[in-house]
Amino acid sequence: MAFEFMPGATVVGISYNNGVILAAEKRVSFGNFVVNKSIKKTFPITDHVGAACAGMVADMQVLVRQVEALAKIRKLETRREVPPNSVAKLMSVIMFERRYFPLLTQVIVGGINHKPEIYTLDPLGSVLPDDYAAVGTGAEMALGVMDAEFKPSMTEEKAKELAIRAIKSAIQRDSSSGDGIDVLIMSKTGRKEESIAMHTA
Repeated sequence: MAFEFMPGATVVGISYNNGVILAAEKRVSFGNFVVNKSIKKTFPITDHVGAACAGMVADMQVLVRQVEALAKIRKLETRREVPPNSVAKLMSVIMFERRYFPLLTQVIVGGINHKPEIYTLDPLGSVLPDDYAAVGTGAEMALGVMDAEFKPSMTEEKAKELAIRAIKSAIQRDSSSGDGIDVLIMSKTGRKEESIAMHTA
């Protein structure tokens, strides 16, 4: 996996029949040192679009603030909700402009337009659409679970269970991931967030 020197993490995104689930664990580590055990790596951007990151959380926080402001301006100009692909493209442009001093973060953007949409972005701004995705040092383990169990048009409950199971499988094998799971659900009715402690996850 590219950018192995980035801080570890595991982040997944799964589309289901009415929206998108974004989930991330809470640990921030540099090498063998755990810096923090309660960092939120899921970010609502609009009422129907969110993002989650693996890598440098500071870089992602800056990126989210910029994109959130640009999305608000776009909404005022067009008087329409900003769709997930527009948010992903805005992020992509910002990341590509910074390619010589890159924002060291891998991002999953997910949301609902007419249908659920998920996009993965690397630190240079490549935009890859998918039905489900995982980024970070635990991505291989998480994708193994999702490849086996993902089905199109799952219910919200099934998709959430799968996202949590995928993150848990990564936590078991990736020392850079752990300490709980944040879940961000973007659906036609709006957004929901919840936090799951590790002993009950």
